[in-house]
Amino acid sequence: MGNMVKPFLQGRRLLETFLVLCLLVYVMDLPSAAKAAGKVNKHVWDVRYNYVSPDCYKKLAITINGLVPGPTIHAVEGETVVVQVTNSLVTENVAIHWHGIRQIGTPWSDGTESVTQCAIQPGDTFVYQFVVDKAGTYMYHAHYGMQLGDGIYGMIRVKAAHKEPFSYSSEHEILLSDWYHKNAYEHAIDLSSEPFVWVGEPNSVLIQGRAFACNEPGTEAGQCKEPNRKCSPFSLNVRPGRTIRLRIGSLTALSTLSFEIEDHEMTVVEADGNYVEPFKVKHLYLYSGETYSVLIKTSPKKDRSRNYWMVAKVVSRESSTPSGLAILNYNFNPPLALPPTDPPAGPHWNDTSDRIDQSVAVKAHHAYLNPPPKKSDRTIILLNTQNKIEGKVRWSLNNVSLNLPHTPYLIALKENLSYVLDHKIPPDSYDVENYDIHSVPKNTEAHPSTGGLYRLKFNSIVDVILQNANTMTPNVSETHPWHLHGHDFWVLGYGRGKFNMATDTASYNLTNPIMKNSVPLHPYGWTALRFRADNPGVWAFHCHIEFHFFLGMAVVFEEGIDQVGELPDSIMGCGETKPFVKP
Repeated sequence: MGNMVKPFLQGRRLLETFLVLCLLVYVMDLPSAAKAAGKVNKHVWDVRYNYVSPDCYKKLAITINGLVPGPTIHAVEGETVVVQVTNSLVTENVAIHWHGIRQIGTPWSDGTESVTQCAIQPGDTFVYQFVVDKAGTYMYHAHYGMQLGDGIYGMIRVKAAHKEPFSYSSEHEILLSDWYHKNAYEHAIDLSSEPFVWVGEPNSVLIQGRAFACNEPGTEAGQCKEPNRKCSPFSLNVRPGRTIRLRIGSLTALSTLSFEIEDHEMTVVEADGNYVEPFKVKHLYLYSGETYSVLIKTSPKKDRSRNYWMVAKVVSRESSTPSGLAILNYNFNPPLALPPTDPPAGPHWNDTSDRIDQSVAVKAHHAYLNPPPKKSDRTIILLNTQNKIEGKVRWSLNNVSLNLPHTPYLIALKENLSYVLDHKIPPDSYDVENYDIHSVPKNTEAHPSTGGLYRLKFNSIVDVILQNANTMTPNVSETHPWHLHGHDFWVLGYGRGKFNMATDTASYNLTNPIMKNSVPLHPYGWTALRFRADNPGVWAFHCHIEFHFFLGMAVVFEEGIDQVGELPDSIMGCGETKPFVKP
């Protein structure tokens, strides 16, 4: 009997081994997204005050785990990301927005204070949970007050679950930002004062959280030799003869930037998580809220005995801010050895034509086309103007300037608390026939709106035309970077002057428009967008300049609120939601 059992058990073990190997082969053959689905990517963050000196000036900043920029989130397409945020600030609330993540099914994790959640109070912990449903380069940042400028920001890198339409040897991230020595509270007092006090130009431009102090006028040369790395430029080590992917993002509070690498051409391959028909640039324009992936080739024919400059220069404003400098460090050279050449001067600050040309050049990759619907169901034209309300400077859309409500939109609409919102419907357009976009507004008085919103028919196709105009200063029209939460949109086109519904729609790109979540509005021009209102929730659409958003340059869209699931208690506790919080 024993002799019969032994071969039976051996055969069973062989069968089990064979089945396990088959299962492993099957799993190995699964797409990465299928493997990532259900996987949880956890992070624990502590938000607190720390002194930092990125440009050799000591400032009290707001850090995540002691870092500015904060920790990078590395994820795989399809994973669930969980971020536990503890607010260790003594006197400030916090909310963190996951910029470019569409939050499908989790609108309460969008992280927009007064729109999708009550802010996290001092001493409290809040858990954000969402799926990164699409590969690409994304970011996160504070969405409470103007805390982005105080240091709460970082990058999100989502690895593709499929073969991408380009290849590379290695990848790195470069996050660009501008830096003020004043903090957000000081800016808020200035911007709310009468007479109005503008915040001025940034003190520095940071590349990956650092500024080269020797580049700032008045800085003592001795500081450049100090061993303190916080006063040294960022250095990116590369090996010759490689193709390298750089994931570049901009989270400036004010500035539009031109990014350039000395003697290295860049090939643009991704924008805001969408593949681009590749094109080459010497300098890459980035507007706050945008991300790009570019490929560079570290040619073995170049002089490998030296390093090269990376430069981030302020454009679209005549700025006194020195350019941000960093080092592309060729392997085996000292990482902080300064290049023997002067940094590239970069483009002229007011070369609007070059910037528009680059905006137009960004088109969808031919193998990843997602053409838009041929027509829209609704068109909203938003005139961007600088105005006043009771003597105080504001920014407005169609003469309406937004004040965020104490009770978040999402909760007010879902829990039938709509009485806390402004029921006056914001206008879909302005006096197109008679308004002169090239002159100072004749009527500078705008209307305040606390809780006004555009209610969109679910699954409808919506066109938004952003129209720029003159500010209250003669012959000045500013660049505005616009960001839409909860969606990607098709960029149908850009134009100069006043948008003409009868003629300019014929120039729309309906063949291969890029999809993005952030887009520039150029001076005295227009930008046309199209999106499908298919993500149940309430979503902010706003200028990504911190100070313009603070002064009312935003609207809010609602779509499919009846399809939003049960709201978590954790997003409540402010305004009229206080009774909803369970003890």
